[in-house]
Amino acid sequence: MTVIVLASSKGGVGKSTTALCLAQVLSREGINVSLLDADPNAPILSWYKQSTQVDEHLSVVGPLNENNIYEAIEDARNISRVVIVDLEGSANLAVSYAITEADLVLIPLQGSQLDADEAAKIIRMISRAGRQLKKQIPYMAFFTRCSFIKSRTNKHISASLIEADIPVAQTEIVERDAFKAVFSYGGFLHDLNKDEVSHPDKAVNNMIDFANEIMQKIGNSKKEQKHD
Repeated sequence: MTVIVLASSKGGVGKSTTALCLAQVLSREGINVSLLDADPNAPILSWYKQSTQVDEHLSVVGPLNENNIYEAIEDARNISRVVIVDLEGSANLAVSYAITEADLVLIPLQGSQLDADEAAKIIRMISRAGRQLKKQIPYMAFFTRCSFIKSRTNKHISASLIEADIPVAQTEIVERDAFKAVFSYGGFLHDLNKDEVSHPDKAVNNMIDFANEIMQKIGNSKKEQKHD
């Protein structure tokens, strides 16, 4: 079983949107996914409650906090092939507990130095957790809400991260109305139509590319751990 944790020390970076859309894309592939909402604002739970559509491969669990997140992850491992954990945009105990259980920590950021600095805080937290557990906790930064043309600042930050040996996803999440619409309409990314948002198919393909890269990263990390 695979646990994917989305962590950031600040809000507004597209963490919950990515968690939800990633879960939807994987579930549509027939993969059993448990989506855990540990954000006090409970955006995913709110989506789930207003959604009239059901996917038998996707379950949502919450609200979660530092008192029950560890047990929730363990329970989800037993029923789902993939567990995706959406955390609060801060560095708290729930974040720390979830990181220790992760097969991959995804760190979202936008193309700003502030976001890069906040991402560094999460990376330090991951490193500390890894030292305590005496194991490597794989992680990967990724850019969200990107424009179609990559800005000079975005390119600079990406190059700086790579130069610092920080893994960065090649697939960037592009700013599209479809990603916001899933929360507004309470539905699934695949079921949006052109009357509701523009180019929903491109949003789906963007998230599929991202999901494929993430699952490949996890597979490679597990192979490396076996060899170690």
